[in-house]
Amino acid sequence: MLLLLLLTNAFVLLPWAGAGRIIGGREVKPHSRPYMAHLKIQRGSQTSYCGGFLIRPDAVLSAAHCVDKEGRVRVTVTLGAHNARGRERSQQKIRVGQWVTHPKYSRVGLKNDIVLLKLKPKARINKNVQSISIPRRNDRVREGALCNVPGWGWTSDTGNTTNVLREVKLKVQNATVCQQIFRYYERQSMLCVGDESSPKATSRGDSGGPLVCNRKAHGIVSHARERNLFPSVFTKISYFEPWIREQLRRFALQDIPGSPSSG
Repeated sequence: MLLLLLLTNAFVLLPWAGAGRIIGGREVKPHSRPYMAHLKIQRGSQTSYCGGFLIRPDAVLSAAHCVDKEGRVRVTVTLGAHNARGRERSQQKIRVGQWVTHPKYSRVGLKNDIVLLKLKPKARINKNVQSISIPRRNDRVREGALCNVPGWGWTSDTGNTTNVLREVKLKVQNATVCQQIFRYYERQSMLCVGDESSPKATSRGDSGGPLVCNRKAHGIVSHARERNLFPSVFTKISYFEPWIREQLRRFALQDIPGSPSSG
């Protein structure tokens, strides 16, 4: 379960381990992050978990490596959860029948680590389930900005877990910091987040969750090194905004009766 893939100089926490743990964070007020999605990924007898977030009633964003598995994969999204492993009246469980991984996604260095999952039926929007905005292509999150990352991942580097949603506040770093550490770091499509002066981080189980800055999801939890939690790499959503919009348009077309892609 605690498998790690060594990619050149970087250890990447894969989704069957889950990537990302909320270390040094706190439990959030129940249902105060109504955009959060809990992903259960099944392949044969293997089960793993990731985070994700609702950006439209029919679409959840997450990390591509969460669904990057050989063979048949089943994904179930749970929305409206606080205790992800409990039974809550607020929860909506939706089997995901279709998802789109970025065409240039690469396991080497986890480049373009982004996937869009189509929800059918669509999520029912209410006080416990709501979408979060994403930035436009030219939106930037500045160096030094403090952002929040919610998740259900590990709460310590020794494997303590949590059933309830927790959140950590992390600082956005200069890209040069990650370029010196991660061989395949790409400034234009990735964000460098977290610093050694703060004992807080994401880890196993948080992959695919959002980096929320000023009420927008600016990043997706992607990868980190095994022995050094700081900094970690997030997929930069603004870079992929045109691709995301195109996939959302295709999702909408599929829902039009009689369209070539419906059914």
